[in-house]
Amino acid sequence: MYRFLLTPRWWGINLFVVLAIPFCVFMGTWQLGRFEDRVQSHEQAEKAPDPSTRAAKPLDELLPVDKVTSGRPAVATGTYADQFLVPGRELDERRGFYVLSLLRTEGGKALPVVRGWLPGAAGSVPVPAPPQGEVTVTGDLQASENIHSDGVDTRGGLPAGQLGMISAASLVNLVDYDVYDAWVTLPEAEAGGAGGALKPVPAAAPQGSGLDLKAFQNLGYTGEWFVFAGFVLFMWFRLVRREAEAVRDVALGLVPESEENRKAEEADADAAGAEAAQGPGTAKTPETETTKTPETAQGS
Repeated sequence: MYRFLLTPRWWGINLFVVLAIPFCVFMGTWQLGRFEDRVQSHEQAEKAPDPSTRAAKPLDELLPVDKVTSGRPAVATGTYADQFLVPGRELDERRGFYVLSLLRTEGGKALPVVRGWLPGAAGSVPVPAPPQGEVTVTGDLQASENIHSDGVDTRGGLPAGQLGMISAASLVNLVDYDVYDAWVTLPEAEAGGAGGALKPVPAAAPQGSGLDLKAFQNLGYTGEWFVFAGFVLFMWFRLVRREAEAVRDVALGLVPESEENRKAEEADADAAGAEAAQGPGTAKTPETETTKTPETAQGS
């Protein structure tokens, strides 16, 4: 009954099933591993001391930024140069913007410094000017933002002097000097002057170190891949069962006649009836049939 499994059509179906199920299981296992890695990173981050409480170090000693150095206090000395506003940033459930100033260090390379946050729309609120002369700043180190970072504006078309994403890749097109692939946020308001109006921006946890939406997306994808594997197996059994039932019905003569077979049998029956009506001795085709005329009859 199951010999149909050896037909070319079923060889293709069987090959698809044999390849699809291991692939789905592999992808589900990989997504589960990604979720477990995020959980482990979150647990390690919870047990580790607050990076901002550790001793400050020179900026160059903490680069490049990773999960260990992110949030660590970094010290840099230089002179403030260009300043940009970063709109669409929230703080304490209020919408506002960051004030970002570039600190030109002794080597000429600039460090983006988020001096603080102000409520309102960027460009419509007075912004405190950065301190003049050489300054030494100590800020919590952060990795450059990307399109997946919170608050990033990738639509473009921002007014001059505004920036949608804090990253060296964005700033290098706006200034004519090198920029560090990192930035710092000042943990306290600048002392003196109008700088006290700026609210400090807390350092964010490094990406991939917490149970964020992406972690639960990995868990959801895990379930989806295992469901796909089960669905492929279920459909294979269903197809096999239907094919086996069809073979059994044919063997028992339970399969109804198709329209084509019925018409062919009716045509054969009509042809057989016509031959029987002509009787024996009658020519079967018009080409071989001869008809006697009066002239031929007289001649005979």
